[in-house]
Amino acid sequence: MKVLVDFVVLIIIYFWKFYEKWKEKGRDVLLVNTIMYIYLSFVLYFTLMPIITSLPFIFNHPYTPMNLVPFIDVLNSRGDFVRQVGLNVIMTIPFGFLLPLIKKENTKLLKVVFYTLLLSLSIEILQPLINGVRSADITDLITNVIGGIIGYVMYLIFKPLTTKILNY
Repeated sequence: MKVLVDFVVLIIIYFWKFYEKWKEKGRDVLLVNTIMYIYLSFVLYFTLMPIITSLPFIFNHPYTPMNLVPFIDVLNSRGDFVRQVGLNVIMTIPFGFLLPLIKKENTKLLKVVFYTLLLSLSIEILQPLINGVRSADITDLITNVIGGIIGYVMYLIFKPLTTKILNY
């Protein structure tokens, strides 16, 4: 129920700030930007939500420092590390694919890597702040960037098709 508040706010923001602006730029821009918005909303759902109802309590728990040892869970066979690594890669594949479609310019791999790293770092810094149960991990940063790179490679592969479909 708490996440419902976050989704209602995201829907309000979409229609209040973005829908008309994107619609004016054409159906294709509206479609691609809306898909990215929905995707990012679900990333928030899986990584940070509930956010709004958690804000009054962000200082009521200790902030757990980020684990800075890459792949420590894999090396020590802790938990379901294969699932975690896989999900972190999968989570950012759409970001790497959609970002060049939104930018429309000749987006290079380094830009996708930078923005994927920025997205992932933001999530990792906020997770333990918003929710005292979650922790930040350098492995998540690495695997998220790998996912962004995979998404970008998929974008390059499907670029002729997306160009034809989206009239870019």
